[in-house]
This record gives sequence, structure tokens and C-alpha cells, in this order.
Amino acid sequence: MSSELLDALTILERDKGISRDVLIEAIEAALVSAYRRNFNQAQNVRIDINMENGLMRVFARKEVVDEVFDPRLEISIDEARKINPNYQVEDIVEMEVTPKDFGRIAAQTAKQVVTQRVREAERGIIYSEFIDREEDIMTGIVQRIDSKFIYVSLGKIEALLPVNEQMPNEHYKPHDRIKVFLTKVEKTTKGPQIFVSRTHPGLLKRLFEIEVPEIYDGTVEIKSVAREAGDRSKISVHSENPEVDPVGSCVGPKGTRVQAVVNELKGEKIDIVKWSDDPVVFVANALSPSKVLDVIVNEADKATTVIVPDYQLSLAIGKRGQNARLAAKLTGWKIDIKAETEARELGIFPREETIRLFDEEEEFYEEDDYDFEEETD
Repeated sequence: MSSELLDALTILERDKGISRDVLIEAIEAALVSAYRRNFNQAQNVRIDINMENGLMRVFARKEVVDEVFDPRLEISIDEARKINPNYQVEDIVEMEVTPKDFGRIAAQTAKQVVTQRVREAERGIIYSEFIDREEDIMTGIVQRIDSKFIYVSLGKIEALLPVNEQMPNEHYKPHDRIKVFLTKVEKTTKGPQIFVSRTHPGLLKRLFEIEVPEIYDGTVEIKSVAREAGDRSKISVHSENPEVDPVGSCVGPKGTRVQAVVNELKGEKIDIVKWSDDPVVFVANALSPSKVLDVIVNEADKATTVIVPDYQLSLAIGKRGQNARLAAKLTGWKIDIKAETEARELGIFPREETIRLFDEEEEFYEEDDYDFEEETD
């Protein structure tokens, strides 16, 4: 091995981030393989590489024994003591066996093995880098599209965006820049495989972390997310600091923060509600923008019956049941919605303990409610 190759190892370490020791180990393994294959040798050998001048030598390693059965692997105690009188049985004797033309043969056979080890090392580095990014958000560039996946470049590797993780209201084309949520990083025989999503609720959460400093620093917490990607989502937010308005923090001045998230999700509507540990209040908030008269809680079944004014019934249920469905996902409670008239007929409304939520409406933000145009005098 020449000093030029040693210089090349230094360049690989610098440019690809692969440890020089890993590369040397790969070369030594390749040279051992080359020696055994080309010289029909089965003995245990070690390769010594002089890191100063690139000089390479091959040493056969033999165990000292009383009686030799395999001369390729063993040496008698008498022969060993001719080399060094201090040798004892079970010691290892190393004897140089470097062939004259080994350098040329090794150079030919080692290249492929070294390349493979370098590739494996690179894959290991990529895997280590991306396994720490699971459940995180990254910006990628669409490379190509087929019937199963969109291939998104994340720099060092292409990620797979499956069809069922693509938003139905989006149309992708090569060179588009998109933000994706890393759902899974797998180690395979062909290297790391990364799966990403545009529909995962985690994407919505990470986008708000980017846009809302109070969420990023922990002042405001996103407690839960319910999402029907491309159409509508709800998030519940909370702050332990009574002086911080969690809903207002997420909306931002003139709605700029939430609008940035809406734009990234190509117009997906987002409802922001205030979280509460009281299921009555939380369920009522989650059903916003509809008004709620009462929430009857069944703790045993984790279910609620919600009473709304007759004229608010369709709004509470939502188009194709979407508002109620998202509210149930957001709160974790089953929700049965009844109109006020029906509830009176059933005798479940009003109750003595009925909470009139109209008296103190919880703060709520619905994306449709805000005018994002610049205000004029």
C-alpha cells in the first residue's frame, strides 16, 4: 500500500466522515481475504500496515503445541523456542509470510471489499443520524414519483412517502420542496430506509413548534391533536402560566402563525381550542364553533352526552360528522350529541347541576373566523 492510499484515507475521513480506523480495518480484512484466496492458504494471518510509509506485511499466527497436527495453524514447542526461548505452550508465534507479488494481487482484490466496507460505514453513519430524527420534521425535495411512493431527497438519502401518507388535496411534482414527518427509520441489508408522512398528526404538531416560540420553549403545550389530513384538524393547547394565552399564542398577530401552518398544509382548516382537565369543559371546547348547553359525563364508559341548541345541531355534528368525530379524537371521550328539544323530551335536560357554558365561553380559534387581509383605517 502506497503513501498515496494513506492520503486518500485521510481525505475520505474528512469528506465522508468515516473513521480512518474503520477504513484501515476494512483494508486489512480485504488483504487477509486476498492472501487466503490467491495463495491457497488456510492459516490464521494478520496484516501489519505501517502508517508512516504504507509498507504492508503478512504474518502467520501459529499456536505453540506439544504435538503438531496442522502445521498451517500450529508450531511445536521446540521450533518455537528456536525463535524465542521464552515461548510456552498455548502462546501465539507470528512468522512473516509476505509473498513477493502480494502487493499487486492485494491491490486488485481489495478494491471491491474496501468499497463495500466504506459503503457499509456510510450507511451506518446515515442510520445513526436519522434514527435520532424519528418523529421529527424535515424539509425534502421531491425526486421522482411512482404508483407506490414519492421519493423525497433528504440530502444524504431518499425517503419514501407512501400513497396513504400523501395528502389528498396535494399534487406533487419533481423538485417541489415539502416538509415531511419522519415516521420510521429501518436498517435493511440495502442500507437505511426512511418512511415519511404528510398526513401524520405529528406533522401538524411540529409545524406549530416551528411557528410558535411559546410551544418551542415549553410555555405553551400542545396536549392533543386530531387530524383529517387535507381537510380539517383540531388541536388543544394549554399553558401553566396564567398570564399566557395559549390559543392567542398559536394564532399569532393577525393570524400570521397559524396561517403559516395552513399554507404549508395547502389550506387545511385548523381549529385551536383550550385544553382542560375537566371533561365537561374540554368536550364543550372541542365541539367549537358550536355552542354547548350541557355535557353529561359517564366516567365508567368514558362517554359524554352533549346538549346543543336545536339550531346548532348540524354545526356541532359537522359535515359528514366531521366536527364531532374530530372532537372525540381530540378529547379521547365518546360524544353523543343531542338537540335541546330531544334532550328535554328524554328528561335529561335541564339538570340541577347543568353547567351553563354560555355564561363563560372558553377561548377558541377557528381558521375560517379570522380575516387575514391587512387591516385598513
